[in-house]
Amino acid sequence: MKRRESARRKELRHTLLEVKFNRWDVSAQGRSAKFTSTQLQTSEPNLSYVDSISSTPVRVYTVPTNAPEADGTISWDSTTMVLVELKVGEVRGIGYTYADGATGKVAEHLLKTIVNSADPFHHSALWMKMQQSVRNLGNRGIAAMAISAIDNALWDLRAKLLHISLVQLLGAARESIAVYGSGGFTSYDDRQLQSQLGGWAAQGLPFVKMKVGTHPEDDPRRVQVARSAIGDNVQLFVDANGAYTAKQAIQLAEVFHDSNVTWFEEPVSSDDLYGLRFVRSHVPAPIEVAAGEYGYTMPYFENMLAAQSVDAMQADATRAQGITGFLAAAAVCDAHQIALSAHCAPSIHVHPCCAVPRARHLEFFHDHARIERMFFDGFCEPRDGHMFPDWSRPGFGLELKEKDAAKFLI
Repeated sequence: MKRRESARRKELRHTLLEVKFNRWDVSAQGRSAKFTSTQLQTSEPNLSYVDSISSTPVRVYTVPTNAPEADGTISWDSTTMVLVELKVGEVRGIGYTYADGATGKVAEHLLKTIVNSADPFHHSALWMKMQQSVRNLGNRGIAAMAISAIDNALWDLRAKLLHISLVQLLGAARESIAVYGSGGFTSYDDRQLQSQLGGWAAQGLPFVKMKVGTHPEDDPRRVQVARSAIGDNVQLFVDANGAYTAKQAIQLAEVFHDSNVTWFEEPVSSDDLYGLRFVRSHVPAPIEVAAGEYGYTMPYFENMLAAQSVDAMQADATRAQGITGFLAAAAVCDAHQIALSAHCAPSIHVHPCCAVPRARHLEFFHDHARIERMFFDGFCEPRDGHMFPDWSRPGFGLELKEKDAAKFLI
């Protein structure tokens, strides 16, 4: 049942029609060109709708990997996506996280007790209420990822209600974001390693990343194999996932330097801030130390940067309590004048990475790119080493391919 449009909503609707948005001209393929100033008069926001949010049941999908995968500390054979869908009238917003299926149970509870029947434009209030509600459960891990999925859906929903892309809602800082191909698992043999990393290099990606740490004694050889596959003009990153000791990491960094490695991710545990700082202060230039992907709350990012533990900070909107948390992490990076790199989930991050000041690049992680390509119409393929958000599609620009995804539903 529709409610009569309130005076507040009528005022907001007319205000939005008068506001000028800085936007990029978009071709028929959704590719960006140049800045122009356009009034939002060709597509009036649909603000005369049923006020409250409703949701469909949270869906959990588990997708087997296409080969055994491992990094320096764990191995896996599947990836699980927890997907939230919110509705206002006929408008649907989707958000997701990569997490355990138990995250879906927490998300269901938050939707039932906080989000359903709420006003979609009370987004910040909903985010704070979700934060407060998980106090006794703990605001990290599963709870943070459940909040992330819901928060991401709220951002998508609001942009769709306004008929604009998410990057327009956030405010664009750039037209595209550089991406790096990420995989090179320690479970891969040399042929698989060369094929994957060499393939990304051939596609024009300016950076590629491989896993190290399972067999430290063999890592120098594997790094040389990777370098031979990508040539001299592509930057090579390594990710130890915290597998090394500090002194071991420094010793190996000297060897990796001979293969022109420029990025050393989690050489030691990201919880060891002083260990990270010690490694950072001893690795040869231009190797940068990076960490942050396991940040769920803002104090985590502030503590890491205050300890001067990294050259570049990673943040993940599917873990750090959604795009709202990602934007806060970006502000922390800006305050410390440190570069930000988005961790995984490329379809979630392409829009906010084009809106925050210090975003350097986005991780085009093999597993997540594979799943998002299968699951979503509107998946953004890299072009010339960058991802370009599609301004012609509202929100994230994604529509779930229900039939394709259904076979993985658990």
